[in-house]
Amino acid sequence: MGLSADPVEAAVKRSSKIYRKSKQVSRALYFYNPHTGEKLDVSYFTRGRYSPAAMKDINRIFRDHRTGAIKPIDHKLLDYLYALSDKLETPRTPFHIISGYRSPETNALLRRQSAGVAKDSFHIKGKAVDIRLPGRTIATVRNAAVSLKAGGVGYYPDDQFVHIDVGDIRCW
Repeated sequence: MGLSADPVEAAVKRSSKIYRKSKQVSRALYFYNPHTGEKLDVSYFTRGRYSPAAMKDINRIFRDHRTGAIKPIDHKLLDYLYALSDKLETPRTPFHIISGYRSPETNALLRRQSAGVAKDSFHIKGKAVDIRLPGRTIATVRNAAVSLKAGGVGYYPDDQFVHIDVGDIRCW
């Protein structure tokens, strides 16, 4: 396993025994959106490429549930979630999407309601998600995400979610 300039790819390599065997392996993720009731079981990476059909489905389930706006979700974010699922040994457990993509209007609304919402949030860029993972505590999810060193990790125990993004490596 060589060095990688991409922290997300490096996290996937470190965490995934399957990934070490071949970059061509299929990667699947499972999602549940509690705001819409939608579920998704999808192989988003197959035969060495990201599946356009899978990405369309992922973009839809990650959409801004307040406005219905859809934006492409960064592949690196999905790889980060894949590495996190592998690290936590929860390959068939759906990530609960508390907040995926946010339109600028929704982000502005949330900023008016809470000082903890960034003006230039990674959610607006399709590069962040707030999650829960059934069967794992929020602290366990946070600790696993931090250990991957693949991006930002925010810990919100009062609201029962963990924020992950593919920005610089940092924690709060």
